[in-house]
Amino acid sequence: MEVNLTTVAAILTIVGYSINDTIVVYDRIRENIQKTQERELSKVINTSINETLSRTLLTSFTTILAILAVAFFARGTIQDFSIAMTVGIVVGTYSSIYVASPLSVVLDKYVFRRGR
Repeated sequence: MEVNLTTVAAILTIVGYSINDTIVVYDRIRENIQKTQERELSKVINTSINETLSRTLLTSFTTILAILAVAFFARGTIQDFSIAMTVGIVVGTYSSIYVASPLSVVLDKYVFRRGR
């Protein structure tokens, strides 16, 4: 795949999509920390991910359906854009759920020393 202006636009769109998804999860974590008196961060994060999981997966699935239609019916640079978007949405959704939140637990435990 050629790296051109369309590919850069796809990468920037993916970054924005992933950051937005991560912000939604972190906002729910913040709300649940304030709402509950749970002391263990990993339990709050687990609850927050479970609450936002359906929204995250449905949004990603709906976007992928639209992008896959473009990937099958378009040609040229638009097809390259849609392929990059498809890969990016999958990776962005995965990183929002399975990378960002556990990283918060690790940072809280080892960097801020709250997990002792």
